[in-house]
Amino acid sequence: MEELARLAGITVRTLRFYRERKLIPPPRREGRIAWYDDHHLARLRTISALLERGHTLNGIAELADAFDHGRDVGDLLGLGEPTEEEPVRLTPEELAARFEGEVTPENLAAAMELGYLGTDGEEFVHISRRLLEVSSALVREGIPLAEVLTAGRRVRDHANALAEIFADMVLHHAAEEDLQRLRPLAQSVVEAELSLALDRRLRKHG
Repeated sequence: MEELARLAGITVRTLRFYRERKLIPPPRREGRIAWYDDHHLARLRTISALLERGHTLNGIAELADAFDHGRDVGDLLGLGEPTEEEPVRLTPEELAARFEGEVTPENLAAAMELGYLGTDGEEFVHISRRLLEVSSALVREGIPLAEVLTAGRRVRDHANALAEIFADMVLHHAAEEDLQRLRPLAQSVVEAELSLALDRRLRKHG
């Protein structure tokens, strides 16, 4: 415990307090000896970084609980990584920096339920760099992250319906292996129709 506290730059008393608040997982025990590892050190450094950014200990405790009970990266990616979308690894402090003040336990749980976020050890994994960049850009424009996630859920439902339409059409006339080869055509149709729909919406409110 003394060595861990020294490496983390905190006092043993503070470390005991963090343990009591369950901000760090319990150590591995062998008889009367408690062993800490790099995961404990990483968690302590994360706590320090979040405190420096103005987060409260109560908020950090809720965040730690969501982190420890979130979906892992295997559940997030399923049998393999997305064929086109690039997953992004983020430390908790990096995630907090991207969504300043918006990384609440409720938003974190919603992002995990939606399938945007998973955990891998002491890191978060976001399923898509493009979705991450768009989400953080919308938050920077003043849109609450909770509303972004709600919209994401609605878009997911529509995207699943669009994918089913295209897949049914292709499978009716071609083989299953043609789906991957022809997917850019489906994406182009969706992008064009979305562009036209936005044009109509802008004209309506212009």
